[in-house]
Amino acid sequence: MWRDKYEEFKSSMPDHNCLGRRLPGGSWDLYAGIVPIFCDFNKIWGVDVDDIYAPVNFQNDHWLAIWISIPKRHIVVLDSIVKHISKAQLDEVMELFLTMVPYLLVECTSTDEKRIKYSLEPFTYERATVGVPQCTTGDCGVYALKYIECHVLGYTLFPAAFCEKNVKHIWEKMVHDIYHETPLLRRHQR
Repeated sequence: MWRDKYEEFKSSMPDHNCLGRRLPGGSWDLYAGIVPIFCDFNKIWGVDVDDIYAPVNFQNDHWLAIWISIPKRHIVVLDSIVKHISKAQLDEVMELFLTMVPYLLVECTSTDEKRIKYSLEPFTYERATVGVPQCTTGDCGVYALKYIECHVLGYTLFPAAFCEKNVKHIWEKMVHDIYHETPLLRRHQR
């Protein structure tokens, strides 16, 4: 959603308060936790939610995970094949998150009193490399999802079993879990 509309956002003119840029359609719903529909939880970014996790696709051939910390104004990138994306390429991928997340927080906040809490200054980011399991080929998507899962579950270190020799088992377990966690009704809808 955001990647496709980022240039439009950048080129739109802000008002005298640096607000009023054109956010992509659906941004408010994302901010308020109304979408995505399969997990609408009605929790507001920066109020009820401090951490946001997302898989990010790079050029339709590589997946990485990001952890956005709203209180720290910082994003951590977890990448299973660090050599796949150069620093310059990663800077380009991350620019929209670094710019649009703080803008969304300021623009969508309901009161001026709350708006003061935020800044339009871009977030910072880092690519974590120490202790981050690496893969050699083709499994970057499952690694990105496992990074998110481990972080959400509070692991400070990744489990030793999270390694390339176990990736087939990890894939199978993810498929099993997704199948069994998806309500039967949704499985049959098309």
